Amino acid sequence: MHRFYFDYNATTPVSQAVLDTLVPALAEVYGNASSIHHYGQIAKQRLEMSRRQLAVFLHCDPREIVFVSGGTESDNLAIFGIARGRGHAITTTIEHPAVLNAFAQLEREGVDVTYVRVGSDGIVDPDEIRRALRPDTAFISVMHANNEIGTIQPVEDIAAIANEADVAFHVDSVQAAGKIPLDLTALGSDLYSISGHKLYAPKGVGALYVRKGVKIRPILHGGRHERERRPGTENVPGAVALGRAAELAAHDLPGESERLAILRDRLEEGILDCVPCAGVNGSRTRRVQNTTNLHFDGIEGEAMVISLDLKGFAVSSGSACSSGAVEPSHVLLAIGLDREQAKSSVRFSLGHDNNEEQVDALIEAVAASAAHLRRLSPTYTARA
Repeated sequence: MHRFYFDYNATTPVSQAVLDTLVPALAEVYGNASSIHHYGQIAKQRLEMSRRQLAVFLHCDPREIVFVSGGTESDNLAIFGIARGRGHAITTTIEHPAVLNAFAQLEREGVDVTYVRVGSDGIVDPDEIRRALRPDTAFISVMHANNEIGTIQPVEDIAAIANEADVAFHVDSVQAAGKIPLDLTALGSDLYSISGHKLYAPKGVGALYVRKGVKIRPILHGGRHERERRPGTENVPGAVALGRAAELAAHDLPGESERLAILRDRLEEGILDCVPCAGVNGSRTRRVQNTTNLHFDGIEGEAMVISLDLKGFAVSSGSACSSGAVEPSHVLLAIGLDREQAKSSVRFSLGHDNNEEQVDALIEAVAASAAHLRRLSPTYTARA
């Protein structure tokens, strides 16, 4: 049986080009980048080359890049590095758990947090962020693209509001980097998080952009690495892989973005044509090009995921970090779906290896699975 992967928002495979860069680095660049001897200096050179590659991708100064272990650490370093011990902070109701759970910890420590709601399209109104500001507001965090429904937030407008109010602004871009053009100099955010394994680099490496002049307190304590912002011996091979992945993403973005948008629309329209009582969750226009999230009335999303897996297709019923949770997606509830609809939803996310033949086969598999599962569903029968 052939197996096809449609869960690129959960993680991406390491691309061959990145692997061709990573493997020699693992074998040959084994020095500690803090050591002054030959091996250490080779490691330092490769680390700084990777930092420059990432800076070109993000349109920022290499000195503004902090290498970390991934998206979760990047988010936590931004949030606790600025907002801990401050009066008031703002975020939205649809953030990734790496952000929401960090804000929950801030609340336990005495910080007041405002959770701004989004519309039924899954997009936050910048004026709602403005209205949430208080004299003691110190920090705002809003994701660039949502991991479950793909909606793109108006972060440029929010950055302008934050800058006007002299409030630090963080953007979680784990799901946007590599999918939409990025220019941090133009964006105007203070902090920006990315993760390697969403960019065809390996797991265990990521980065935090910290705008020049922004002071953050480290959340780990140790040596003076990464300009005293993140202690610990740097993961040089991981950074090398991330730098190469960023370089490739910048080169491939225009063509790949158009290709994936066409495939995503083909998949979405094909499913909606073949499966009655199904619908798209969130905006169909302002979203990343590789993602669609659909609800199927009368079907448990987990049952659809299992059924499709048995047919050779990998999809997701929600955030990968929340798999196994019995509660429906907080994102889908936040955009106004009821619990039943939220639990009937499935995310399809496409990437480099997908093509028209795979998409057409997936449409056929979804239609067959939906028909089978609905025959077993007393709730769907009763409603029909």
